[in-house]
Amino acid sequence: MIKFIIILFYIFSIFLISIVFKKFNNDSREVIRKIIHIGIGPLIPIAQILKIGQNSALVFTGIISIVVCVNYSYKIFPVIEDVERKSYGTLFYCLSLFILIFLFWEKDPNSLIAGFFIMTFGDGLAGLIGKRFNSMNWIFFAQKKSFFGTLTMFLTSLIVVCSLGYSQQNSFNFNYFTIAFLATVLEQFSVLGIDNLIVPITSALCFNFFITN
Repeated sequence: MIKFIIILFYIFSIFLISIVFKKFNNDSREVIRKIIHIGIGPLIPIAQILKIGQNSALVFTGIISIVVCVNYSYKIFPVIEDVERKSYGTLFYCLSLFILIFLFWEKDPNSLIAGFFIMTFGDGLAGLIGKRFNSMNWIFFAQKKSFFGTLTMFLTSLIVVCSLGYSQQNSFNFNYFTIAFLATVLEQFSVLGIDNLIVPITSALCFNFFITN
């Protein structure tokens, strides 16, 4: 029971930070959303350290996914979806986490963390930096992308993969760049937030195939 109290306390802390930030920065809705997006990232290694079982993790993630679905209609937690564009990114976020837990929780935790961190930190920071700093930009499938945002996605993904891969292999592998590049390309397909599904799952599968096996 204490394990789930710790998890819930961590999630509550992230939401509390976002609510406080919103109070003083009400015009930064995308930033507030990214605080949650990035803040949830460490949840997986925390759960692994607490030795929470796969079934418990799946049930917990499933419940959160249901809450997110309900929230789309009733806006119980408006801070989650307080964004101008139409997006199902939060739902895809939860769905991808559920799939990653099912595939890799016990068999290959590093692949799970690689995929999830690339989504939370890579995609999250790319969105923040891309909007904060002006750079060359383009429209891809009706979504605005920028050079700095895309570069941030690649470098963050590369750091994640190199860190996890080196800790596992004690050597550098050219496939680290391959995974980071593929994740960056897939992040371009962000219409309706679909990148929150295809980026982490593809990255985790590639990490498992190229690095773990």
